[in-house]
Amino acid sequence: MSEGSGRPLFIGSQVMDWLIASGLGNATPTELRAELALFGIVTLRDRFSPWQLIETLGSLLCLRRLDGQPLYDDSADASAPGIQADEARWSALLRRAERIDPEDEFVLRELRSIDAVAAPLARLAEDMIEAAYDEHGVYEWLLAARSRLGLDALAADAVSPELRSLLIQLTDLRVRLERGESLTLADPYARAGDLLAALLDDTEDRDRVTVLAADSDDRLTRITRRRLLLAGVGELDLDVQTGTDLEERFADPDLVVTQLPYRPGEDRSVLTALTELERVAYLLRPGCTALVLGPAAALVDELKSTEAAQLRSALLRENIVESVIALPGGVLPFRPGYRPALWTLTRGPVPAAEGKVLLADISAEELTPGVRTRLAEDVLLWRAEGLRTLDGHDPRYGRVVPVADLDRAFGGPLTPPAPPASAVWSAKVTERPALIGEAEARLGRATADARAYADERGPYRGIVLRRVGRLPGRTTLGILIADRRVTRLPGHRVDEKDLTQDGHHTVLGPEEITGARPVGARRIDRLLLATSYERAALTEPGDIVYTLAPRLGVYVDHAGFSLVAFPARVLRVNADAALPLTPRVLAALLGAARGTARSPSAVRPARRVEDYQLPDLDPDEVLRFDALLAETERREHLLRAQCDALAEARHLTIAGLADGTLTLGEVRTISHT
Repeated sequence: MSEGSGRPLFIGSQVMDWLIASGLGNATPTELRAELALFGIVTLRDRFSPWQLIETLGSLLCLRRLDGQPLYDDSADASAPGIQADEARWSALLRRAERIDPEDEFVLRELRSIDAVAAPLARLAEDMIEAAYDEHGVYEWLLAARSRLGLDALAADAVSPELRSLLIQLTDLRVRLERGESLTLADPYARAGDLLAALLDDTEDRDRVTVLAADSDDRLTRITRRRLLLAGVGELDLDVQTGTDLEERFADPDLVVTQLPYRPGEDRSVLTALTELERVAYLLRPGCTALVLGPAAALVDELKSTEAAQLRSALLRENIVESVIALPGGVLPFRPGYRPALWTLTRGPVPAAEGKVLLADISAEELTPGVRTRLAEDVLLWRAEGLRTLDGHDPRYGRVVPVADLDRAFGGPLTPPAPPASAVWSAKVTERPALIGEAEARLGRATADARAYADERGPYRGIVLRRVGRLPGRTTLGILIADRRVTRLPGHRVDEKDLTQDGHHTVLGPEEITGARPVGARRIDRLLLATSYERAALTEPGDIVYTLAPRLGVYVDHAGFSLVAFPARVLRVNADAALPLTPRVLAALLGAARGTARSPSAVRPARRVEDYQLPDLDPDEVLRFDALLAETERREHLLRAQCDALAEARHLTIAGLADGTLTLGEVRTISHT
């Protein structure tokens, strides 16, 4: 350990070894080694620009891959002074680069642009290779940390991991390669090669993959070229052009995956985006598939421009548009306000799909694994089978629409005209009339129960009078605890992974107490409770469960036998005390105590719960108050049963009318007299 900048500094490798040995790193050893290496790179930003770090380290890694020789040798020039040794090592690296890359396709330009001051980067690259096991892993570490290095412009076009996974699933690349096919991947707007690299990372059969790419930025084309080489694409199976055109003489694309260039809103042109999409469509030969990510304003929304509408209609009539998918916002992390959409194109679809397009809309969905899998199944089965009316697959997120209908709605939005058929004819939908009938029957029973109770007990009367004379004395919860009128018990730390919806014991935490989650939504199995939480105690009937975070919440557990999850705690009223309280009364008084809130900037409440001031009611008043609270709870329960049944019937009716699966009969006119 050493001192620096007023803080203790530790040797990073020793800290990493300790985290790995102790298991306290909350990450795999590989991830910990990567973090240590990246921290070392970040500290070099005062000596090298971010671009120099990315380009020089990438070139060194590529050089090592091309000639198979280490970049740094401790024994070389060991007797020479440091500066002379660095110059000798760097000169040796340049000679290797000139020999292995004479046409300057991968490394020579970047290594010539910097002098021997970069020699320590060779040793750093070797250390990183040792941590990552190969050059490819190191380069992906670097590019994943580009924003940490200060290269926000290089990361601006990156898509979220969820969208990347969806694109991989939609290509079906791994299955096609496992069938023994040799494929040519292409991206005419490659940028830093993120999409192509993601596809290659998903397969081990890279020896049967040829890659074509292009980008207008020469720096990015060289990064992409190095990235693909390090990913395992053979040097002779790789062509990355600077410009807007692929080298189609090299190979015919089988699979195109691309993201149309981003433009700010004030410069964004719908016509330009559709023209770029048309260029991608021209690349398709029979059997070729393309995935094109672009602005929803051009790919999905209604078009005001006649020229743009004509171009989009022409693309649809070419019988190459397989599906149009409206995606959720936020899938481009650096452009949160950008609304993306996805077109999948196929030249020569199956006969059952000709003249039709699958329109899907997941813009209101989160790209969870389940959503991605279901959407990918929709598109892949549509690609393989087309429309099969009797035994085909019903899309879960869209509708199959004839191109002729879209052409007639010239320039109209490319969104599903109705809910998916699978949603319309699901068991949940077909059972709606019966469910509505059950809710109406419950409403009738609840109304009858409330009427019978009101007839028995009469109208609600609290018999509340204005107090005359002295006010009751004041006490605090702390005094009640000290006098043993109330006992405070701790909550228990419960692992969220142990909680289910069908366990034996209800779990009460801050969410349940404050109403953020319904009571009973979280439960725990009694055998798991007995084995993993041996010291945990269950509540008793009448225990008060309270929490101070995120705000004061009080709940009376009348049933008992619940597990209280920290930071919630328990207050147990002592019925044998000389001046007894009741759980209902204490909970009501705590909930009405003054000064229990906290300001938005505070990290803790203004006062401890023990300091909450309460009126010290006499025993007779406590009993009358408890009876009143019990009466209000009973009436609230009866009213809530009516409200819940009515709300369920209303919700199901609205849902059925909204998706067109229900209609209404003649509404009875009820006279209010």
